[in-house]
Amino acid sequence: MNLKITKANLLRSPPTDETKLGFGNTFTNHMLYMEYDEAKGGWGPAEIKPYGILGLEPASACLHYGQIVWEGLKCYRTKMGLRLFRPKENFKRLNRSAVRMCMPEIDVDYLLASLKELLILEEAWVPASLGTSLYIRPCMVANEPFLGLHKARKYILFIILSPSGPYFKEGFKPVKILVEDKYVRASVGGTGEAKTAGNYAASLKSTDEAIQKGFSQTLWLDGKERKYIEEVGAMNMAFVMNGEVITPPLEGSILAGITRKSILEICKHFDLPAAERKITIDEVIEGIKSGSLTEAFGMGTAAIIAPVGSITYKNITYTINNFEVGPVATRLYSELTGIQYGEKEDIFGWIEQVTK
Repeated sequence: MNLKITKANLLRSPPTDETKLGFGNTFTNHMLYMEYDEAKGGWGPAEIKPYGILGLEPASACLHYGQIVWEGLKCYRTKMGLRLFRPKENFKRLNRSAVRMCMPEIDVDYLLASLKELLILEEAWVPASLGTSLYIRPCMVANEPFLGLHKARKYILFIILSPSGPYFKEGFKPVKILVEDKYVRASVGGTGEAKTAGNYAASLKSTDEAIQKGFSQTLWLDGKERKYIEEVGAMNMAFVMNGEVITPPLEGSILAGITRKSILEICKHFDLPAAERKITIDEVIEGIKSGSLTEAFGMGTAAIIAPVGSITYKNITYTINNFEVGPVATRLYSELTGIQYGEKEDIFGWIEQVTK
């Protein structure tokens, strides 16, 4: 394949204490880099080069008009070697986000092959402890310098790697969440279903205020009626009501999560009742009160599954399952992480091996 590799002269060593990795704080010696120029026919070849400054001009379009899309996936160290979990789904979603933001699509197979070469080079940085992984962040930004409002004609795509531990300091334990009824994350017709930087910037104010009050995340309601559940923090949301896993449908304001998709497929395979339907915050509260709602959890690449122990709405806190992890979340977490870490058979064909 057409891939240039320029190795770093000074190599840093991977962290030795995997219990102190945190999430997204440390980066490997190399990154993947590509450039797009519409006038030159599109994407040039990928290059693996030393991790470093991008060198954007102050007038770069991404800094002024927000043409930025990104992804998040993981590489796991297992007894069978290094493996990726559904990477093509991530790159397909990157393309969907790019189309929404008037940005160029990438060749999924070429980008995956290039990523594998980067992972082989940085193999020593993939941690081995259960619950750890090498987090992979592909990002595309518009780097054409101009101040007129129109889509850019030049872009760069880069992939950086970060050895990481659990996303939440609590690990696989219940968290407290606050229902947001003041701010809005996204609306149908907007960019909520795209993985673009502006969506996350829009969530920061609410999240910051929630954390200051002692909560881990914000539970978002819809932007129109402020009553339908959407996402929790940067994750998709699910509830277990009367034994059925319920998650809001994808109608334009919610990100189509790879973990969400995988959870629904696991449920279908094991005949666990599951549905995609609208659910209101009032239904959630009534379900907690009546006991019909027995579990709640977030679903996302970073945390995999984040059990919810309590929901606070209009200054009233409602505890779920005695603030304990429920059996459905436990089973789904076990099935999914079992496949990712090679402890369970990959019956779905989700794993991509990284081989030399």
